[in-house]
Amino acid sequence: MDYATFAQGTFVNMLGTLDRLAAAAEEAGIGEEALSLRLADDMFPLELQFRVAMNQVLLALGQVGNMAPPLDADSYTSFAQIRERIAAIAATLAAADPATWASPEDTVDLTLPNGVRFVMSAAEDIRDWILPNFYFHVTMAYALLRREGVTLGKMDFVAHMACHRIECEP
Repeated sequence: MDYATFAQGTFVNMLGTLDRLAAAAEEAGIGEEALSLRLADDMFPLELQFRVAMNQVLLALGQVGNMAPPLDADSYTSFAQIRERIAAIAATLAAADPATWASPEDTVDLTLPNGVRFVMSAAEDIRDWILPNFYFHVTMAYALLRREGVTLGKMDFVAHMACHRIECEP
């Protein structure tokens, strides 16, 4: 399987996780004030955890997917808005043909807002930068919601695994 198809499948699965997290927050009656919560003072708030996770998909499409989707710069103000953005990003992702992505060996030159610069291949960009950041911010959103009392478990994080489940006899 090529890196683009692998990445696209991972994004689809975990955008589903983000949507389930936001839906669970809504169902639990967690107010919009929860979007400002942080695990630690030096960490991003819940809203930005969602936004940065979704921006990783857009960043991948822009860096190696031969698309030019703008990153979400404005803060989300509700879980409903987060779910709308997840759906929109999932639609953009679905329109991305992995066959048009950069060659795995093509160079990606990434400079972060803090001035740190990385030069790597397209496949390394996805494997070493995009996917770890994506999972990190999805996990932080999960952790913040758990801390707020939203009932979530491991299968909520990996619900996409249900299609692979085989019932076993004890």
